[in-house]
Amino acid sequence: MTDEQIHTLTTQYGTPLYVFDINVLRRRIAYLRNSLPGVRLCFAVKANPFLLQELRGFADRFEVCSPGEAEICNRAHIPAAQQVISGVYKTPSVMEKMIAQGNGPRLFTVESVRQFRLLSGLAEQYRKPINVLLRLTSGNQFGMEEQEIVQLVQEREEYPLVCIRGIQFFSGTQKTSLKRLRRELEAVDTFVCALQETCGFTVQELEFGPGFPVNYFQGQAFDEDAFLAGFSGLLAGLRCGARVTLELGRSIAASCGSYLTRVVDIKQNRGQNYAIVDGGMHQMVYYGQSMAMQHPQCRIYPPRSGDAENWNLCGSLCTVNDILVKQLPVAGLKCGDVFAFGNTGAYCMTEGISLFLSRALPRIVLLRAEGAPLLVREALPTDRINTSHYERMNHHGKADYNFAEHASRRGFYLVP
Repeated sequence: MTDEQIHTLTTQYGTPLYVFDINVLRRRIAYLRNSLPGVRLCFAVKANPFLLQELRGFADRFEVCSPGEAEICNRAHIPAAQQVISGVYKTPSVMEKMIAQGNGPRLFTVESVRQFRLLSGLAEQYRKPINVLLRLTSGNQFGMEEQEIVQLVQEREEYPLVCIRGIQFFSGTQKTSLKRLRRELEAVDTFVCALQETCGFTVQELEFGPGFPVNYFQGQAFDEDAFLAGFSGLLAGLRCGARVTLELGRSIAASCGSYLTRVVDIKQNRGQNYAIVDGGMHQMVYYGQSMAMQHPQCRIYPPRSGDAENWNLCGSLCTVNDILVKQLPVAGLKCGDVFAFGNTGAYCMTEGISLFLSRALPRIVLLRAEGAPLLVREALPTDRINTSHYERMNHHGKADYNFAEHASRRGFYLVP
């Protein structure tokens, strides 16, 4: 982001502000496709739901992990055929609605035998064929053991309306080791080939979450060209013959984002310089950041040179944990300066943390002195908050409606 862009955007929209550069996003997609020929790309909606409309026609699929994300996809007019309905918990009533309506051949992942029974039962109830991917666990709470998948594959003829299209596997994020990725791919490839040999079952699709890394902090060195070339070679060596889809979030979206926040106060306490900004940790979260000790990619506007002092950048929350950066060298810091944080296009705006996955905020109940419960807040949907309101913006880029008014009309207030 250029200095001129920072000036223009902060003048027009103020701070704090997220900026997602669509040209950077689409160049990133083109780079990944060029580096990984022959694979399909699935964008994880949880990484940044505001990019969906801009990714239509650029990403092959969209991974949906909650009812809120499904609503966002519907508003963004993402075709059902491009949605992968994932998530460790699939709300039964939502699954029933999806399957009953049909609306095209959605693809469902299966996280457990119980989940398979739910989906297959709904397919039978509504006489709607469905496609599924069976998720293979990597040793955590997600997915199923190999023997459970083998059992479901062996029993597949008992479920004529369920088409098992393949296997899904995801084991983590920020993986820089090709050796680790090789081990994972070889293990999955061996298992998929065994399904063919022992069950006579051909896996058509392999959806793999490689967890590609993103450089968030200063001093990190990573040769991405060489890394992706090596990974592409690993894919070329697979024996199973399945079509590969890579599920990516931060690797697609991180580089397109900037977070702008303005210094609103400066002080010195016990020999430490503190700058208070109008944003904070509730709006910007870097994966792997620990106690704000690492220095993310950030710069000051207006730019200046000269002797630098170390500053602790703190947010506007009333908690000692709200520290964005510690001991950041800055020359001539003053109120009104803007800090631009880079690589904030994925997760940063939703992991703080109540908006993550666009799940509803829970109801709040008080137990009165006499022991009677009092509902003081209804469940609060967050999908609207995480939806891009293209159609509701006027030609000046301003909202044509009042969000607070809209919230109150939907009942988002204290129950008397």
